[in-house]
This record gives sequence, C-alpha cells and structure tokens, in this order.
Amino acid sequence: MAGKKKNNGNSGSLIAENRRARHDYFIEERYEAGLSLQGWEVKALRAGKANISEAYVTVKDGQMLLLGATINPLKTSCAFVVCDPTRTRTLLMNRREINKLMGQVQRQGYTLMPLRLYWKGSWAKLEIALARGKQEHDKRDTIRERQWQREKARVMKKSA
Repeated sequence: MAGKKKNNGNSGSLIAENRRARHDYFIEERYEAGLSLQGWEVKALRAGKANISEAYVTVKDGQMLLLGATINPLKTSCAFVVCDPTRTRTLLMNRREINKLMGQVQRQGYTLMPLRLYWKGSWAKLEIALARGKQEHDKRDTIRERQWQREKARVMKKSA
C-alpha cells in the first residue's frame, strides 16, 4: 500500500487550523466534536478547501453550532445541489459536555473557539477550546516570552 498515509497518533491529518485563536485567547480546555456534514462538504474537506479562521462556536437551544466556517465546494461534486459555503453546521457532542460548556460560557465569561479541523479515521473532527480573551498587554507578554525562549535556545546551542 504505497499510496496510503498513516495517521500519527490520535491527531489525524490536519485539514484546517485557526492559528489566530492562540494569539488572541488563553486556551483553558480542549474538546473534540464531530461535525454534521453534507456529501459535497466531505469531498471538499478531502481536497483541503476549508477555512476556520473566522469561525466561532455558539450554543443555541441545547445544540452546539459552528458559525462562520467556510467550506468551498468543488466544481465537480455539487452539480445538482445548492451549496452554501458558510452555512451553520451542527457539532456533535455528548449532552453532559454541552451542558458543562454552556454553563461556563454563560456564567464565567468564556468563549468557544474552533482550533483545528482534522480527520480521525474517516470522520471529520473539530477541536474546540474553552478560551478567555487576551488583552493587548497579554499579547505583548506572550510575544516577549516567545522571543526570550528563542534567544535562550540560541545561546545554549552556541555554548554546547
């Protein structure tokens, strides 16, 4: 089987990532959710035509919804179906997890952010994070700390 790729661990192969979320938010907890998708969306995800950088997660009527995610349709896969690239998608999670997240978002001022969209076996999964927003000085501190770690690694490499 020369043409098949193996998945590394439980992370699966990455489809899309929201790098901006780590810059703008403190990530408290991570959760994995399934996605309710249509056929043309699965084909587009296999081709890598997804973007979750503008997306966010909300809880409405006891359901978790992914809003603002863009999955661009392939020209060959949806000839007879009306495709909406930015439609609201339902996230599939355990009822206890949804209730817990709903309580933390409403009471404690957290927000739910999508971090990564990836394949786990043949299923598309979304990693969502319970996050708290950073202020401008927090972002500067994070950048300063990252630069300090790089500089420290360079010095250690030269001395070794």
